[in-house]
Amino acid sequence: MTNSNINFYFMEFDPFSLTIDGDKLRGRGTTDCLGHVALVTELMKRLGETKPALKSSVVAVFIASEENSSIPGVGVDMLVKDKLLDKLKFGPLFWIDTADKQPCIGTGGSIPWKLHFTGKLFHSGLAHKAINAMELGMEGLKEIQDRFYRDYPPHPQEKVYGFATPSTMKPTQWSYPGGGINQIPGECTVSGDVSINEVMTKLQEYVDDINSNIEKLATRGPVSKYVLPDENLRGRLTISFDEASAGVACNLDSRGFHVLCKATEEVVGHVKPYSITGTLPLIRDLQDEGFDVQTSGYGLMATYHAKNEYCLLTDMCQGFDVFVRIISQLEQD
Repeated sequence: MTNSNINFYFMEFDPFSLTIDGDKLRGRGTTDCLGHVALVTELMKRLGETKPALKSSVVAVFIASEENSSIPGVGVDMLVKDKLLDKLKFGPLFWIDTADKQPCIGTGGSIPWKLHFTGKLFHSGLAHKAINAMELGMEGLKEIQDRFYRDYPPHPQEKVYGFATPSTMKPTQWSYPGGGINQIPGECTVSGDVSINEVMTKLQEYVDDINSNIEKLATRGPVSKYVLPDENLRGRLTISFDEASAGVACNLDSRGFHVLCKATEEVVGHVKPYSITGTLPLIRDLQDEGFDVQTSGYGLMATYHAKNEYCLLTDMCQGFDVFVRIISQLEQD
């Protein structure tokens, strides 16, 4: 059995073919985000057929390289660089790629970090001669997290923007070079991310302070230690960072936000803007270039990146109606 067949074994339907189950449109990309491609295409098709007399231009932009990472220079970043979107700065720009039929007004930033812990490798039967890098890692990370959450409590604007979680600093991966079960590791690495930008200096300060006062760091058991004076050895932490992704805060005073909210309330029946702690770097890039970017989407958050991805036809139809009303409102200005 090939790997592709193994993937299909866990699927309830073929992800690479559109299937319809009542109101469900099932298949890869129906929520993220080919359903939105179909929505916008149908909107532009109807505008072309009906030819309404509009004071403004309605422009649809379909992009590649959404995450702006693996293939830079072929997506919206290149369009901006070549000034092909400059006219859109005179009106709101709606990024249609979120979910649940509500305005998404904020995203978290993300800074990938890597903590490396250096101790001394030794036989586990002579633990007093070792500096256990794993113990150092566990206690060092705990101390750093404790300081982070003390220095960065929940921000009052989190409630305004409807974030589900506050800013976090958490581990997601743990690794070490390997060895026997009877070896105390001499090094290990913990990686993760932190969802506050411009925090790297503070994290480095934590690490420097722990290194200077490593004797004060909590230990585990009677022979656990991070300093071997007779050998002039000290356990040590180092921290490094990968490229950061800036967060997004949409302009809640803009005309674009107001018309999106009004249209959503009229079509969906209620409006409740929210924010997510995932990152959308291209939106921040557009904001930095002077665009009034507002975001919404009509897939289902519950099926984003899910193995049984689907969207609802009624949700996409409501999305179509939302943008018809947005165009109508903007024409009344």
